[in-house]
Amino acid sequence: MGDALGLLALLIGLELVLGVDNVLVIAIFVGRLPEDQRQKARIVGLSLAMVARIVMLAVVVALASLTRPVIADFSVRDLILLAGGLFLLYKAATEIHHTVEIKDEAHGAATRGTGSFAAIIAQIVMLDIVFSVDSVITAVGLTQHLWIIVTAVVLSFIGILFYARPIGDFILRHPALKILALSFLITIGVTIFMEGMHKHVPKAYIYLPMGFALMVEMLQMRYDHNRLRQKGMTPDA
Repeated sequence: MGDALGLLALLIGLELVLGVDNVLVIAIFVGRLPEDQRQKARIVGLSLAMVARIVMLAVVVALASLTRPVIADFSVRDLILLAGGLFLLYKAATEIHHTVEIKDEAHGAATRGTGSFAAIIAQIVMLDIVFSVDSVITAVGLTQHLWIIVTAVVLSFIGILFYARPIGDFILRHPALKILALSFLITIGVTIFMEGMHKHVPKAYIYLPMGFALMVEMLQMRYDHNRLRQKGMTPDA
């Protein structure tokens, strides 16, 4: 029982760490919906993504050939990663263009609701499946007890849902952070595509620069905040 609980804690930690990608995707995608629909989109999208991941677990267990070549040297896993990486690159680049060119602000609230609710949900679920391919295969490699993996998935999704809204709202309130998050998604998209091409990219090469860039941006935001506060306290300066 102790081993099972230790493994459960390990899998929950793994899912939460990998859930950072999900939080970024959700924050960007739901930002194209009217504000009153965003929380509903988060809940529905994450719930369907959780169900999809559990179904994928059953498929991976049933089909050991998921990592065996089906087209040339590419397996089902590789094809999912290639398609998902390209789609993520396209979406991130499109969103960066919209943000930098200030298209949403230029067209007002009309463009804010242009994203179909169902389309946003479908994209969240699809990209979660792409993100979860490796974690699902890893989890199945660690244990054949599906109840442990399913419990870890459910608990981690509850955790992601808990902090998806505050992190997402914070990103959307700060355009510089939104652009930085979209840049992260481009990096993740390239990494996923490279994995599909059988080119392993160490995760440390991705997450360490991300963390450093985020730290620099937070320091810049803190500097701007202090400068504005100081000007407010000393208007004659």
